Amino acid sequence: MKQPLTVLIPCKNERMNIRLCIESCYPIADEILIADSGSTDGTMEIAAEFDKVRIIEREYITSGDFKNWAIPQATHEWVLIIDADERVTVDLANEIQLELSRGPDYDGYWIFRTNYFMGHPLRFGDARTDSVIRLFKRDLGRYVGPSDHGEIQIETRRVGKLKNRFLHFSSWNYDQLLTKIHRYSTLQAMQWKEQGKDTSYFKLLIRPVFRFFREYILQGAIFDGKRGVQTAWIAAMYSFSKQARLWELNHALAQPDPELERAKPNDPLQENPSQAA
Repeated sequence: MKQPLTVLIPCKNERMNIRLCIESCYPIADEILIADSGSTDGTMEIAAEFDKVRIIEREYITSGDFKNWAIPQATHEWVLIIDADERVTVDLANEIQLELSRGPDYDGYWIFRTNYFMGHPLRFGDARTDSVIRLFKRDLGRYVGPSDHGEIQIETRRVGKLKNRFLHFSSWNYDQLLTKIHRYSTLQAMQWKEQGKDTSYFKLLIRPVFRFFREYILQGAIFDGKRGVQTAWIAAMYSFSKQARLWELNHALAQPDPELERAKPNDPLQENPSQAA
């Protein structure tokens, strides 16, 4: 008998994604738990059309914090977390169904992702080995680690791998991509500052260059053509942005506000020097 499954979808303003995401996981879900952080674009109205959906809402702080709040609210022992920009393929759904039917050998599972760059699949670079722990027992898995890229840790450390992949449509244009880079780099820099860290010439100058070289040459993004050139430069830019943000937080001077200075009350002694005598 198949173990019942809660599919957890964290989201905010995902009108373009939420229907396809829900439809992709609907056949294997006994419950679809939508954790929303303030959608205003009709996302929740679309989600409410599906009879398996239950909606919970809370303010978003970081990805790990938000998901750790939502995980214990799953009805069923087994949870599959899927972001709104991801899809469960038929093959992956069948594999998950099989694992939950025969009795899982592990308490959590790594799932690889096929990443798409503006609608085009990536075969090389970091995308080739991108994987996340997303299928796990509710009471044994929580997110740990810095920034929005923390990972699930399974309490028992009994973790396996699934063969089939998510489809991950992370960005369809540079507006979406640069917004994510801004959010991730700012959050990471803030956490580094709280830890007392600072940047260096090496981290600002050499590390981004090496990041490009690793992605483009060592990890083979060169074979993804013009897509690979862009993803390698984006990886380098992200590396640089985190360090530049950290420098900003530690060393940037606040811009003077001349209007604020003008609004200050005048010193009466300056207006009437004779009174000071």
